[in-house]
Amino acid sequence: MTEARPVRRQARGERRIAEILDAALALFAEAGYEGTSTNAIAARAGISPGSLYQYFPNKDAIADALSQRLLDELRAAHAAAFDLTDVAGAPIAGLVSRVVDPLVAFNVAHPGARALLGDAATPAAVTGRSRPLHAAVTDRVTAIVQARAPHLPTPDAERTAFVTVQIVAALMGPIVAASGPDRAALVTELKNALTGYLTPLTE
Repeated sequence: MTEARPVRRQARGERRIAEILDAALALFAEAGYEGTSTNAIAARAGISPGSLYQYFPNKDAIADALSQRLLDELRAAHAAAFDLTDVAGAPIAGLVSRVVDPLVAFNVAHPGARALLGDAATPAAVTGRSRPLHAAVTDRVTAIVQARAPHLPTPDAERTAFVTVQIVAALMGPIVAASGPDRAALVTELKNALTGYLTPLTE
């Protein structure tokens, strides 16, 4: 009986931390990093600022913990997106869908991720963690391009990968902001744009 209480207390603490991080992520999506205060996070989480400070000393610490959680999930999304077989022989449209769908799913599930990891006001220590992961995406797209078009010089393949990633980044915000049929239509447009761009370069 004496051991159950600390276990329950620990579970309560973990649940409270998750609630704080969820509240922060939602607010970062709505107001950006700079426009979000710890008081607003506490209010959204349904706790007092004093209770919040029992878990996090400041907003930077919240962002740091949140970025760790998001990056773990983003790695999983990237693994699903780039777990590809028969890259050289598969239709471009199919490859595009297999890459885009997990990335869209991650960003839709975490609409504040882009605001947190890409906001200029976010501490460099937080945004810096995501840079190697974003660079790895470009590297993986480069590898796909090279597998499809081995005749392309490496600089051309890298440039093609860069443009591909930028197209996805440009449309991801509107996709996340949309809903229902509008979101589905934008995802289709994104896939069509990527397929149209990559087909003449890689076939």
